[in-house]
Amino acid sequence: MSSNEQERLFCYNGEVLVFRLSKGNFVDEGPTKTPVLHVRRMVFDRGTGVFVQKSTGFFSIKEEYSHLKIMGCDCVSDFRTGINLPYIMIQCIKETNIFRYFLLFLHSTNKFEKRLSFRLLYELKDSIRVLNGPLVLWRHVQTLFYISSQTGKVVTVSIKFSSIEWAGEIENVGMVLLGRKTCYLSEEGCTPQPSKSDYATWNTQFCVYSLERGEVINDTYIIPPVYTSVIACVHVCATEIVNNQLRVSLIALTQKNQLISFQNGTPKSVCQLPFGDPCAVQLMDSGGGDLLFVISFRSSDACAVWEKNFQVAAKWEKVSSVLIDDFLGTGTEQVLLLFKDPLNSDCLSSFKITDLDNLNYSSETLDYNEDDLLDNKKNYLVVPPLERRLKVGLVSVQELQQHLLLKEKIISKSYKALMNVFQGKDDSTSSAEEECLVTLCGEEENPVYTFDEKLSDNFQDSEQLVEKIWYRVIEDSLVVGVKTTSSLKVSLNHVTLSLSMDQAPNSSFPLIKCQNRVIKLSRISSPVPGSVPYEIGSAVKKIKLSVESEKEEEKEESIVCVQPSEKEYVQMITAVTSLSPLLAFSNFCCIVLLQIRERENGNHSATRYVQCGRIFLSLEDLSSGKYLLTFPKKKPIEHMEDLFALLAAWQRACFQIISPSYALTSMKVWLLEHMECEVIKEFPEICFCKRPGSFYGTLFNWKQRTPFEGILIVYSRNQTVLFQCLHNLSRVLPINSFFKYLKLGSEDFLIGHLALALEKELVTLGSFSSALVKVESNLVQSCEASKEKSSGDVAALSDIEESIHPYRKELQREKEQMLGTNLKVSGALYREKTLKLAEVQLKSDLAAQKVTDL
Repeated sequence: MSSNEQERLFCYNGEVLVFRLSKGNFVDEGPTKTPVLHVRRMVFDRGTGVFVQKSTGFFSIKEEYSHLKIMGCDCVSDFRTGINLPYIMIQCIKETNIFRYFLLFLHSTNKFEKRLSFRLLYELKDSIRVLNGPLVLWRHVQTLFYISSQTGKVVTVSIKFSSIEWAGEIENVGMVLLGRKTCYLSEEGCTPQPSKSDYATWNTQFCVYSLERGEVINDTYIIPPVYTSVIACVHVCATEIVNNQLRVSLIALTQKNQLISFQNGTPKSVCQLPFGDPCAVQLMDSGGGDLLFVISFRSSDACAVWEKNFQVAAKWEKVSSVLIDDFLGTGTEQVLLLFKDPLNSDCLSSFKITDLDNLNYSSETLDYNEDDLLDNKKNYLVVPPLERRLKVGLVSVQELQQHLLLKEKIISKSYKALMNVFQGKDDSTSSAEEECLVTLCGEEENPVYTFDEKLSDNFQDSEQLVEKIWYRVIEDSLVVGVKTTSSLKVSLNHVTLSLSMDQAPNSSFPLIKCQNRVIKLSRISSPVPGSVPYEIGSAVKKIKLSVESEKEEEKEESIVCVQPSEKEYVQMITAVTSLSPLLAFSNFCCIVLLQIRERENGNHSATRYVQCGRIFLSLEDLSSGKYLLTFPKKKPIEHMEDLFALLAAWQRACFQIISPSYALTSMKVWLLEHMECEVIKEFPEICFCKRPGSFYGTLFNWKQRTPFEGILIVYSRNQTVLFQCLHNLSRVLPINSFFKYLKLGSEDFLIGHLALALEKELVTLGSFSSALVKVESNLVQSCEASKEKSSGDVAALSDIEESIHPYRKELQREKEQMLGTNLKVSGALYREKTLKLAEVQLKSDLAAQKVTDL
């Protein structure tokens, strides 16, 4: 590269963009003295193992400028479309001490667009930053300035920063700056005395400033003051606003050659780096939940550190550039290392591509034959699916082992009970073991209690449908629950639970009045073996704009992004009845029946019954506290059946909470702090209230659908407790928020809302033809009137057959004319109807999505 040329390169959407600024002698286009900006799109060819040119473009700078200089290039989003685009910023001098800067966007057609330009009386140094918008930020004489493409004016930042370590966007806040705030002095002539909030921010040394609000975000503790003097570089990984306070997770490079992870101002992990003077850090997602930090050093060295254990994974020397993107088109990221090669001017002549696993390409190993490259590609395509199948197989083996152990346990207990019967010994099987045997085997040893033979044809064995039966006593209610197996293929809305008295042999079986409820909760199971917890990988993943890369990314994420735990659902069918009438028998037995309604042959439905088993209860059991559900003061709910018993027995109330102006971030605080709730570990969607007094034992289920709207389900023992909860909640909710009581629960409300939306959509579709129908009806009426008039005339001239034909021809001609003219719809009316139909269909689609989410 000659002295009158400048070259910069960076990566975008898996490609390497090489910018070269020359004075016309690089290619033949344009005048020889006109500065020309060239771009080359380079892609990696896995077949040959080298970078090949995909396309080129150029931009002629026709104005008379001197001393052109490339200030920087990277990717930022355009506020007009929200899409990331490559940019390059150029400095030029038009007159003495007048510096002009312009920013160019590069589109997919290799066409340049001048997006932003401004003029200054001083030269910008290396402190310039280009943010989304685009927005250009720089520092001059201890003062920060910025200009955006939206305003086109230079704005001065009111706060004084000694340095800016990070700049970016935070959700619900906008563009922010993170840096060291200039300390206040108390001497005369210095800046005015700060307020108390300023002192709180100053004591942290680091603070966050919002460009849109023009103020410091209060109560932000980012990095402890002891670290502020040694911080060299900061990268923010995640942000969250809780109680109007900013929570930040970040990593920082120090002058002590360390990589430190901070979470909410507290250091979590530290890694000693292998080289000195670090200057930049990038994040790389290699897939499978493996996140790496790639650090660059001013000594032309680089290294990679694992996020999971903060250990050095690899290190490289004599590196000129470090780029991270999906260069191989696999859906995951790799690191591209460009090495210095004094013998070759091509910047892509000496390189290495690796994901620090099984993908490795290097310019030094060009002695690959085609068979080796093909084998490497086959290995990458075959090995990951085999690994996933192996994980699934291991999980299946574990489930099979648990099932076999359960079968062996049942067989062993059944054999023991049978041998005791043969030997005339007392059966020492406990009631809990007896219940287990009854639930799993579906048969009773006591032959006295039998069903009426008339119903025997409709009864089926519960071995394949019922997994467990249980019952609890809560205050004056008896709660009976049945847990069904996955072999029950019908909808739970068609399944009910019935209780029948079983008093004596050969007697009738009167049904007990009870209230049914189907409860379905999501349960967090144990992690799958080999899975790695990962929380922030998706947030730092670069946006893939091409259709092929998006499909690959979605496919890969659906395979390798293993969540730390899997979600399964537990469903219970419960029946709640009053206990007092049953206690009149002192000792009573109930038969538990599962009634299933199935639809056969169109509209015909058949009902079948499944005998789940029997439950026995006596006054002696209640006196001893057996089956009686109490509220432990210190221990949480230990048994799953206790939780479902509370959900079935308590009164349920469903509310839609809407906050038009502020996000509903205070709901979690209200549940965990004000109501002293404890999240059920096995069922995290349910919160158990442990606040002393009448609140104790109340259950809450909060489903936040959007930041400004959610569904709150309250399970309370009575209406008084419910009103107390709502009154307490109204004190902490944002201003202008309101409740909306859903009479039939959130599911029924959303289903009704969907039905209403679909009805409106049908009405709108019908309105398209309403004008036509009106015209057609008017036409028919006029035709009928003409026909009646003509029939009178024809009756008077019934003897003359030929006189009828002129009337028929005239009537047909008028009908054709009216149909040809009146059935046309104007373009404005058609656009109005189409827009109205699109709005109605959008509302029905949103309602259908909410119902699907349930």
